[in-house]
Amino acid sequence: MKKITAISTLALAVMASSPAFAADTQWFVGGGVGYQNDKLKGTDAPNGEDATYQLRGGAILNDHHRVMGTYSYMDKSSQNMFLASYDYLVPVHQKVNLFAGVSAGVADNKVRNESSTDFVWGGQVGAMYKFNDKWSTDVTYRYLDQDYEENNTRLDYSQQVVLSVDYRF
Repeated sequence: MKKITAISTLALAVMASSPAFAADTQWFVGGGVGYQNDKLKGTDAPNGEDATYQLRGGAILNDHHRVMGTYSYMDKSSQNMFLASYDYLVPVHQKVNLFAGVSAGVADNKVRNESSTDFVWGGQVGAMYKFNDKWSTDVTYRYLDQDYEENNTRLDYSQQVVLSVDYRF
């Protein structure tokens, strides 16, 4: 059921944004590094704090809508996460946008030698600074609800603070 929900969410996001691709679209690729804290509960649950590394790509549509795919990795729980995101961009200055949005996808976690792939969903807020027509940077806070529960250990949610750099083409 979780996989069907994830696939449905991704398909709906693609279909909803398809008409907007014909308008003013800026494609981008980028990467980021940050801090992640996973809320782990259970007997002998390990500390869930570690660095997170991200690769991402997507499109900015009509200067106010951003769709993005993100791959992130966290070493401590051998976590591989694949997310599809939508952000609404609010310009506050010629070079600065604030944004808020939603994310959904899957996370493959390995905690205490028990692995599981589960549905992940949540939201993010942040600020984007545009250096010039090609380069920009983001500071993002993201909260993600996770469904991992294996071997008396539960991963309730993840929180991330990430600094990213993007190249637009």
